[in-house]
Amino acid sequence: MTSRIRNNIRNLRAEAGLTQQELADLIGVTRQTVNAIEGDKYSPTLEAAFRIAEVLKVPLESVFSFVKGKR
Repeated sequence: MTSRIRNNIRNLRAEAGLTQQELADLIGVTRQTVNAIEGDKYSPTLEAAFRIAEVLKVPLESVFSFVKGKR
């Protein structure tokens, strides 16, 4: 079974008027890390995930979702 963590960071970040660099600075990671998270190439630490939700002023569930795959 393939499961994935999906995110809505790109849309939420755009709604907040933040660039990748600005979000990165606010959560304490590099712009490249934000880019990789947005592109589903990297899963953030739990701490970074909570920081992202806090900065974007939304519940964690609005930022990340768990999608179950099929066998």
